[in-house]
Amino acid sequence: MTTTTTTTITKPLFAGPKNEGERLEKVLQQWGEDIRPEMKEDIYDPSYQDEEGPPPKLEYVWRNIILMVLLHLGALYGITLVPSCKVYTWLFACVSYVFTGMGITAGAHRLWSHRTYKARLPLRLFLIIANTMAFQNDVYEWARDHRAHHKFTETHADPHDSRRGFFFSHVGWLLVRKHPAVKEKGRKLDMSDLKAEKLVMFQRRYYKPGILLMCFILPTLVPWYCWGETFPHSLCVATLLRYALALNATWMVNSAAHLYGYRPYDKNIRARENMLTSMGALGEGFHNYHHAFPYDYSASEYRWHINFTTFFIDCMAALGLAYDRKRVSKAAVLARIKRTGDGSHKSG
Repeated sequence: MTTTTTTTITKPLFAGPKNEGERLEKVLQQWGEDIRPEMKEDIYDPSYQDEEGPPPKLEYVWRNIILMVLLHLGALYGITLVPSCKVYTWLFACVSYVFTGMGITAGAHRLWSHRTYKARLPLRLFLIIANTMAFQNDVYEWARDHRAHHKFTETHADPHDSRRGFFFSHVGWLLVRKHPAVKEKGRKLDMSDLKAEKLVMFQRRYYKPGILLMCFILPTLVPWYCWGETFPHSLCVATLLRYALALNATWMVNSAAHLYGYRPYDKNIRARENMLTSMGALGEGFHNYHHAFPYDYSASEYRWHINFTTFFIDCMAALGLAYDRKRVSKAAVLARIKRTGDGSHKSG
């Protein structure tokens, strides 16, 4: 039997104009902890401040730079091959894109980083395989960086600090050594929940051979062997182009969704609602909402609207594979809009 947890904030908590903002902030924080008491490492920490002084010298990771250039050159060549590839190859690339996307959005993000719902073993196995094929770092490292991003957002301890510009928050952060603050704060995060999960630790232990097989070898061999696609089409369309598009869709959440769009839930943070990002990232573009309510399994107020990931999780819940989905109450959402929104919400 599947369940959805929601909590409604009652009226007496909002009574009186004095210190209403502070009172509401405490209520919302406590409410978030109550519906997901086992997870607090992704809650924004306003007490953290950047240390003063000159920034450390950038150290380029030339291996990553070279590999990224080669990947995108191969993907660009793949675009020229799309018109001449077989229909099955095109369909295979699209299905693989969505499959790997679920490994990131429903898996590494909403399940393992934020613990917004629970999944039974068959679903967790499906998501760990999809996540390995996505090749965006193993679940443990992905979740650690993402929790740091939420807890220390827009500071030096944020792995992809959007204050450093579009390119850095999009891909540049992967091409240089991490800021010392990212390493320091990342080490202090409580990751015991993931360390205790055998499937996550198994993936981490065998990640390199796993990505070689799932991200590169199999996606190239399947079109070539199963329906006689040419090797260049298989490699450059089904593998390199698909992989590059999936990477950039995820990166758009870190860059575009922190720089362009409205802030209907909290105008005091840089995260924004970006519909183009949501289309590419399968529902992850409602980023102002997500940073305001990181414990909501839908990562959006609107559930299935431009949000294939929520649809997928709900389908898994209907099958009994996902359960205990955390959901923010309408009262909490409206209260946050009234208190900190930028006025762009339709209810305003």
